[in-house]
Amino acid sequence: MSARKTERLMNLLIMLLNARGYVTKQKLRESFPEYAAARTDEAFEKMFERDKDDLRALGVPIEVGSHDAYFEDEPGYRIPRREFELPPIQLEADEAAVCGLAARVWQHAGLADSTETALRKLAADGVETDRSAQALIAPQLDADEPSVELFMQAVSERRVVHFGYRKSPAAPREDRRLEPWRLVSYRGRWYVVGRDRDREAQRTFRIGRVTGEVELVGEPDAFSVPDVDTESMTRHLAADVPEREAVLRVREGRGVTLRRRAVAVEPDGDGWERVTVPLGRVSALVSEVARLGDQAVVLTPQDVRDALVQRLTAVAGGPR
Repeated sequence: MSARKTERLMNLLIMLLNARGYVTKQKLRESFPEYAAARTDEAFEKMFERDKDDLRALGVPIEVGSHDAYFEDEPGYRIPRREFELPPIQLEADEAAVCGLAARVWQHAGLADSTETALRKLAADGVETDRSAQALIAPQLDADEPSVELFMQAVSERRVVHFGYRKSPAAPREDRRLEPWRLVSYRGRWYVVGRDRDREAQRTFRIGRVTGEVELVGEPDAFSVPDVDTESMTRHLAADVPEREAVLRVREGRGVTLRRRAVAVEPDGDGWERVTVPLGRVSALVSEVARLGDQAVVLTPQDVRDALVQRLTAVAGGPR
């Protein structure tokens, strides 16, 4: 499959997944440059049908339907999120490291230009979109902590790491020597799981609490990685309750992923709601709110609000 067609299929996947309702073929043709460039209706039909069949062959569930069952309006297409979501996946150490690196590339690359343009056209035509659905195919695994890449390398090469660590911001620094087995991203934070050589036991460390330089010690393949119960690790991390909460003002029906983890949702008048969410890493929440554009506003805390303003100002090209 050519790179051009691969990109077109990915863009079509993102568009149908983002759309809240059915998208007609005519709207798709107007939104995608390659579809719009088709010289005849027959050429467009053939291209679209091939793309649709290719996505279905890859296991993507494409649903055909209309907005009103009582009227014979033009049928449209969408990808039902409930059928597209994947079950939990177990990865080996080297597989998890590679997926983590790939996720970082995707996170910084963002949407392709053609997809972004197409989504804008759909919105202009009155088709409601939900960009939070992109999280199903673009894993949001930010890695702002500078030591994440070194831990990834250590997991992949099976090398011992030496680092300083604080159990809490006020706790004293401790030296740790770890055989890293897995990296886990949970609630916007990165964790490394492995065998603590000094304590001769399995330990989990939050990478955001690592202090100073992370040092790779010894040669590769210095240890074997045992089978690790990922679900048990997740249950252990669930006890790590965020220390703060953020209060947002969100348009009704928007910010699906924010609402899923909200601890409170209250009416706030004029089509808005006040949504309170646990606050993990500030940059992760800022990225999520920024993607909602003018559909969400941070009310508190002030440092998150300031970070969002700074992010949006940078995207807009700075003060004018």
